[in-house]
Amino acid sequence: MSFGFWDVIQVLGALCFFIYGMKMMSDGIQRAAGSQLRNILRTMTKNRFFGVGTGFITTALVQSSSATTVMTVSFVNAGLLTLVESAGIMMGANIGTTITGWIVSVLGFKINLSAYSIPLFAVGVPMLFSNRSKFKYWGEFIIGFAILFLGLNYLKSAVPNLRGNPEVLDFLANFTNWGIFSRIFFVFIGTLITIIVQSSSAAMAITLTMCAQGWIPFEVAAAMILGENIGTTITAEVASLVGNTNAKRSARIHSMFNIIGVTWMVILLPYFLPILSNLAQSFLGISDPYLDTTDMPIGLSAFHTAFNLMNVLIMIGFVNFLVKAARWSVPDKEGDVDEYRLKFIGAGIRTPELATVELQKETAHFGEITSRMSIFAKELINTTDAKLQKKKYKKLSKYEKITDKLEIEITEYITKLSNQEITPRTSTKLRSILNICNELESIGDLFYQISKTIEQKNENRNYFLPEQRNGLNEMFVLIDKAFKEMNRNLNESHYDKVDISRAEAIEKEINRHRNNLRKENQSMLGSEGYSVESAMIYNNIFNSLEKIGDHIISVNEAIIGEV
Repeated sequence: MSFGFWDVIQVLGALCFFIYGMKMMSDGIQRAAGSQLRNILRTMTKNRFFGVGTGFITTALVQSSSATTVMTVSFVNAGLLTLVESAGIMMGANIGTTITGWIVSVLGFKINLSAYSIPLFAVGVPMLFSNRSKFKYWGEFIIGFAILFLGLNYLKSAVPNLRGNPEVLDFLANFTNWGIFSRIFFVFIGTLITIIVQSSSAAMAITLTMCAQGWIPFEVAAAMILGENIGTTITAEVASLVGNTNAKRSARIHSMFNIIGVTWMVILLPYFLPILSNLAQSFLGISDPYLDTTDMPIGLSAFHTAFNLMNVLIMIGFVNFLVKAARWSVPDKEGDVDEYRLKFIGAGIRTPELATVELQKETAHFGEITSRMSIFAKELINTTDAKLQKKKYKKLSKYEKITDKLEIEITEYITKLSNQEITPRTSTKLRSILNICNELESIGDLFYQISKTIEQKNENRNYFLPEQRNGLNEMFVLIDKAFKEMNRNLNESHYDKVDISRAEAIEKEINRHRNNLRKENQSMLGSEGYSVESAMIYNNIFNSLEKIGDHIISVNEAIIGEV
C-alpha cells in the first residue's frame, strides 16, 4: 500500500475542512445566542452542581469545550464568576464535549450524513442573505454543520483503510508492550495532537477515523482520548496568560481536574475497558469494540462519556481542594491590586457578543481610575507642603498617561472585534464604549492641565484667598458626586436599564456653581488684596472643572446611547 505526499495533503485538507465547519457552527450559534449564553453562565452558577449543568449545556450548544472554558476564564477575569463557580462550569464542559464524539461516531460513521449536507446548504445559504440577524447566524450554524460532516466524510476517504494491510502498522506493537508506560506514551500522543489542531473535538474525530479505518486498536485509542482531555486544557491556559491572577487560577483548576482524572484512569484502564465493552454490547447493542472496527467509534464515545462522568462525580467533592491548590500554584503577585493596566480584556479575541462583558468591566475600571484624579487634584489645591505637591504632580502626570494608554488599548481591542461580523445591538454597545473611553481620556487631560496650572501658580508664588479655595472645594464636592453617579452607571451590566436623571441633576448643579463662582470672581476684581493673576488662575480651574462635569455627563449619555 502506497501513501505519499499527496495523500498527506488530502488528509490535512479534510481535517482543515472539518475544523472550519466546527468553527463556523460554533461561531454561528454564539452570535445567534450570545447574550443568552452570557446570561446562562452568569446566572446558573449558584452552586457547583448548577455550574456542572451550565458547563454541560453551554458546551453542548456551542460544540466547543475550548469556547466554554475560555469564556469562563474571561468571566473569572472580569470578576463575574468565583473560582468555585468556574470549577463547576469546567467540569460540565468536559461532559458537554463528549456530545461531539457521539455526533461524529453515530451520525458520521453509522449514517452517510454527507448525503444530507447538500440539502443543508440549500436551507442555510438563503438564511445568510436574510435581513434578520438571528436568521443569518442560524444559517451560519447550519452551513457549519454541513461543512463539518463533509469534512468528516473526506477525512474518512483520505485516511487509507488498513484492515486489509495490518502489517503496515506492525511497528505499533513496539509501543504496546510496556504496560502502564505504553498507556502514558499514547496519552502523550493524544495530548500532542490536540495541542497541534487546537481542538479536542477535531482530535477526537481523527482518533475515531483512525479506529474505523483499522489504524489503531481500541485500547490505544482510549489512551489517546485521555490525552486529548489534557490537550484541551492548553487553550484555557494560553487564554489566561494575559488575564489576572484569578483567571490563571481558573485555568489551572481545569488543568488539574483533567490531569488528576487521566492519572487514575490510566492506572485502571486495563480493568475498566473490558467492563465498559461488555456494558456497551449489552445496553447499546453493538459488537465487541475490541474486534469490530465498525462499532469501535461507538465504544470510544461511550468510554469518553463514562470517564468524564465518573471524573466529575469523584472530583466534585474536592472543588475546594482544587481551588486551594490553584491558589497555591498561582500565588498573588505583588501589586496585583494596584496594577493600572487592562484588567479584564486581552484573553484572546472571541465573538464580539461574548467580549462585550469584559469590555464593559474594563470601561468601568477606566472610570474608577479617572475619578481618582479628582482626589489628587483636590489634595494638590489644599496643600502647601512642597514635597506633597511634587508627589501629586507626578501622580496626576502618571494617571494622565494611564488614561491615554487605556483608551488606545480598548480602542485597538474594539477595532479587532469590528473585523468580525457584529449584531446591530453589539455594534451600538461597542460604539457607546468607544465614546465613553474618549470622554474619560479627555477628563484625564483636563486634570493634568489643572495640575500644570497649579504648578505654575506655585512657582510664581501666586496664592488663593480662603474664599477662592472654598469655592473650588465646593466644586470638587459636586465633581466627586458626579463621578460617583457615573461609576454607578458604568457598573450596570445592562446599559439599556440605566437612568441618567440623577447625573443630569448633578450636572445642572455644577453649571450653577460655576456661574456663581464666575460672578463672584468678576465682582471681586479690583478689590484690595484680590490678585488679578490668582483670579485668572482661579477662573481657569473652575472652568476646567465645569468642563470635566460636561465630559462626565457625556459619559452617562454615551452609556444610554445618546452620543
